[in-house]
This record gives sequence, structure tokens and C-alpha cells, in this order.
Amino acid sequence: MVAILIIGLDVIGENPKRFAVVSWLNGRLEKRGEFTLYRLIRFVQSKRPDIVAIDSVTELGGDMRKFLRSLPPGTKLVQVTGRPGEQRSLQSLAREHGIRTSDRFDPYEEAKLSALLASKGVGYEVLAFEDEVIVKVTRGRSHGKGGWSQDRYRKRVHNLVRDKVREIEDRLRRAEVPFDLETEERDYGLARGEFRVYASREELAGLIKPVRGGDVEVRIQPVERAELGFAPLKGEEAVRERRSIIVGIDPGITVGIAAVDLDGQILALHSQRNMPVGEVFRFISEIGHPVVVATDVSPAPGFVEKIARSFKANLFVPRESLRVDEKKELLRNLGITVEDDHQRDALAAAYKAYLRIKPKLERVDAKLREAGLSKKADEVKALVIAGYNLGEAMQKVAVRERPEEKLEEPAKESVDLEPYIRRIRELERRIEFLERENSELREVIKEQRKTIGKLERKIADYDEEVRREILRERELEAKVKRIGILERQLREAKAVIERLSRDLVQVKRMNVVEIRGSAVPLKVLKTLSWRELERIEREIGLKRGDVLFVINPAGAGKAIAEELVEKGIKALITERPLPGPVKEVLREAHVPFFTGQELDVKRVDEFAVVERETLERAIGELLSRWEKEDREREAERFLKLVEEYRIERERELRRKAEEELASKRRKARTGHV
Repeated sequence: MVAILIIGLDVIGENPKRFAVVSWLNGRLEKRGEFTLYRLIRFVQSKRPDIVAIDSVTELGGDMRKFLRSLPPGTKLVQVTGRPGEQRSLQSLAREHGIRTSDRFDPYEEAKLSALLASKGVGYEVLAFEDEVIVKVTRGRSHGKGGWSQDRYRKRVHNLVRDKVREIEDRLRRAEVPFDLETEERDYGLARGEFRVYASREELAGLIKPVRGGDVEVRIQPVERAELGFAPLKGEEAVRERRSIIVGIDPGITVGIAAVDLDGQILALHSQRNMPVGEVFRFISEIGHPVVVATDVSPAPGFVEKIARSFKANLFVPRESLRVDEKKELLRNLGITVEDDHQRDALAAAYKAYLRIKPKLERVDAKLREAGLSKKADEVKALVIAGYNLGEAMQKVAVRERPEEKLEEPAKESVDLEPYIRRIRELERRIEFLERENSELREVIKEQRKTIGKLERKIADYDEEVRREILRERELEAKVKRIGILERQLREAKAVIERLSRDLVQVKRMNVVEIRGSAVPLKVLKTLSWRELERIEREIGLKRGDVLFVINPAGAGKAIAEELVEKGIKALITERPLPGPVKEVLREAHVPFFTGQELDVKRVDEFAVVERETLERAIGELLSRWEKEDREREAERFLKLVEEYRIERERELRRKAEEELASKRRKARTGHV
């Protein structure tokens, strides 16, 4: 197709990069001047040309990807000198196509030649994007922190995101554009939605519009190719004859591909992470031409539908998704191992499709052997799979093989113009009738537009009513949530009251026993620990003169024993023996301690008593024994002190005697001299 507007470019200089720009519009050339990259992008976006022509895309340097992303939908970037590795000079191409050249070093002359060559269909289109687009639907702004109103706003935004995702999904389905969708649910709505649409940007133009700002954002991102592709601007390359194959595909983050021929032989197994749809096309095309594209799940994913539609192949979908054990059994029967689950799923899909059509293919083989067309079995099978009956397919292949016969040129005869004149008059009357009908239909359209306007106003009123109803529902939802919170608090309060009631009953029982005087109530601790001590003080209190009963005192130390002494307890009774450090502290402070067996403690649940007479007698005996032991210990300590004094005194007297003797000896020696 000849472009209406073409822009030719050539680089003038670097730092900053500057371009000479020439436009071609219906055969008229116009020099546009010198542009920086930024101004060039703005100019191209405003003019929206059909072609931007340049002699080599390498002149764009590091800005090439940026420039390609900025091109409007429908605008092609063309390298007129040919694909990389096969490039020719602008001058030789111009001479070949009858274009006069002048100064080859003038950038504007180079830009002009690029535009003129592109207008004649010379060059290769630069392909930077796959026929695949990512559409992301997210919230437009942060929710921030807040209370009830902030929660309502967040839920509202998530509902809006959900509605926008549903709207785009409905549009794509009505337009029959294949896609895959991933969503993230939140607050009975959606926090985000991501579509992988298997179509080019041009196919989506007018179908989905990007939205920025506001509560919901829609971003459209074409999937870039890993390497640039180059397609001829005009004409088609001859396609070599390729074998027919059955392809199984497992889509996802990692794409699995398997190919088998029409005899069931496995030709290829491949899996690759983040493999774009264009790369899948190229991989399959290098193996052969798919006549069946298969999947192992039902319904078929949009990715697989896109591949099948692009190759004009039959789509095989199992009646129900294949089970894992079924796939493994299929691989065992084939006697083949795969690298991962994606290759396994793809191979299972392809081979399941082959098994489905295998009886038909075997009948085709038998008929072809009878007809002597076994050499063309692959072509006939492909036509049968495409929908031809066997006779039509065999005839089509046979005719294709038959040499073309020269047709004899018919003799010229005189032409009778009368039928053509009558036909022209009929068409003129038909046109007149259609014009009147067109006028009447315009009036009908005008009336219909008025009706549509009234209905749109009614819909707006209905939307407002729905919005108010939604607000009422959200307020009701908030109240229900508040009621739930209050009910939970009420249950917790009832549990506290019940626990305090039990504690009160226990205190009353202990007071009754204490008042009667026949027995002493014991305050029961499960363990001798700080937490249990705090609990007993909090629930029933702990005062001087209380008797404590500890079920398991193991692990207690001196610190808690000193705390009991400071509290002034009367005695400590334990079910098991006390640790040594605790005994030492209580013995030193003359706080009696016993075991439950010694005093015959009566205990039921959290309540324990001991006979007052037994307790008082045991305390008296123990304190008497301790006093006797203390007196004996004091006497021993006194005798030990007297003995130590005697020994020290003897040492002192002996030392003085020795000193006096030494002094007398010194005096005796002095007198003698």
C-alpha cells in the first residue's frame, strides 16, 4: 500500500543529536528543517505519518528504542537500505529506481532519497514489538491511612478496579480478541488486573484506551522483541514447502512446546520462561506448518487460541482437562523423558490430538497406497484435517501435480452495447431510489438519536439511584461489622464476669472456713513463680499470716522465697519437696514449711484446707526444734570463739616471752663487752 505521508530522516550531527527532516505528501516534497530528537518525536506524534524512512536505524543510536516506543499506532519505521547484513547504498538504490541524486553528503538530500524510496515500496519495516500487549488496571492513587471513611474509600476503589477489568474483558470477548487475565482480589473487589492480549497495538486502537489519574489507571504496554525484526515493505517472500505438524502448547510464565508429525513421530520438545508470542511463532515455523494446535486443558487458554488462529490451524481441546496421572501414563507408553512439567503437558496435548485423528490418517494412508499417491501423503492428510473430504483432497493434489495446459486465445467478436446501456439505466434508477431511502434513513437516525439521548438521561438517573443504594449498602455493611465487634466485646466481658464469679465463690468458701475456726483455708498456687504470685494477689489477695499451698515448687529460687518472707506468710505447704535455696531462706527467717502428707491437707480443685490444731501443733514443734537447734548452734559458736581466743592468747604470751628473753640476752652480751 502506498503511504499518503512519509517523513524522511538523516542525522546532521551529534551532541545533541540533530536530524534533517523532509516530508513526502502525494508526490510533493517539502524540506521541514533541522530537529532535535525531542522535537522530532513531537513532530511525528502530531503529524502521524504512515512511514518514517531512514537509511539506517543505527543512526538513532541509544535512542532507537525510545523513538520506536514513541511512534503513533499505524506509523512504520522503515530502513530503506535493506535488512542488516544485506544493506545497499542509497545512491545505488536510487539509480535502480530511476531517482536522480545530487550531493550525497547533504543530509537533506539523504532524507529526501529515503522518503522517495519508501514511497516506491523499497525497504524493510523495523519490527520492535511482538503482536502482544500487556494491559494493567490498578488504583490511581494511594489509599493512605485512615479510619472508617478510609476503609470505605479503599473498598470503593477496589470495586471500581473490578468494574474496569470486567468492562475491558467484555470488550475483548465481543471483539473476539484472545487474552489471558490475572487478578488480585481485595475487599470483595480487585486490587489489580493484568491482561496479556494476543494482538498488536493497532488491533487494540479504539478498543481499549489508556487512563491516567483519578481512582483507576489503565496502562497499555506493548511487549518488545528481544531483537529487532525486519519485514519487507512490499511484496512477499516465497515460502518454502514445509511439512505438516501437530503442535501442543502449555502457556504460562514458562511456555512449553511439543511438535509431532502426522505419523506420530516426536519432532521437538522445548520450554522457555517469559517466551513472547512472536518467539513462539518463529520457533514453530522453523519446525513446520501446524495443521492442529492442541492444549491439555478445557476450555482453551487465549494464548493457544491466538497461535491456532495465526496459523489458520484446527484447535484441539480435550472434552475435559487431562489429569496428571493420565499424562504420565502417556509418556511411559511413549518411552520418553522430559525436562519439566511444561514439556510434559505440551507433549501430552499434541499426542492426544494425534491419537484423536490417527484412525482417519490411517484410512488416508490406505487409500493413497491404492491410488499411487503415497509420496503426497503429507499434503493430502493436511487437507483432510483442514476439512476436505478424501476425494477432494486427492483431486486437489493431483491437479496441482498436473502440468499446466496452454489455453487457446479466443477469437475476438463484436460487442453488443445495448445490454450494458440498459444496465446503466437500471443502476441510475437504483441510485436515485437509494438516495431517497438514504434521506429517509437520516431522518430515522435523527429521531433515534433523540430517543437515545432520553434513554441516556434515564440511565444517568438510574445510575445515581444505584449509587445511593450502594452507599446505603456500604453503611449497612459498616453497621453489621460494628455489631460484630460489639458482640465479641460482650462475649469477652461475660467470660471475665464468669471468671470473677468463680473467684468470688472461692473467696467466700475460704472466709466461711476461716470464720468457723475448725480449719485453716490455704491459698493454692500451681507453681512457686512470680506469675502465680501475682495471680493469687490479683484474684483473692495475699496478706500477712496467710498459709500458702504450692502444688509444684520446682524451679523456685532465693528471690521469690525472700518475697514470701517479706509478705509475712505464716507457713508454706507444698505437694512436692522444696528446692534447697528456698529452704535456706525460709529456715533463716523462721518461716515454717511442710509437705502436704505431713499435715494431711484436704484439697478439692482450687480449694484446700488443713486442720487448725494440726497446723498449730506442727508449727509449734518445728519452731521449737529450730530454736533448740539455734541455741545449740549458738553455744557451739560461743565455745568456738572461746577456743579461738585461748589459742590466740597463748600465741601472744609466747611471743612476749620470746621477746623478753631475746632482750635479756642482748643486755647480757652488752655488759660482758
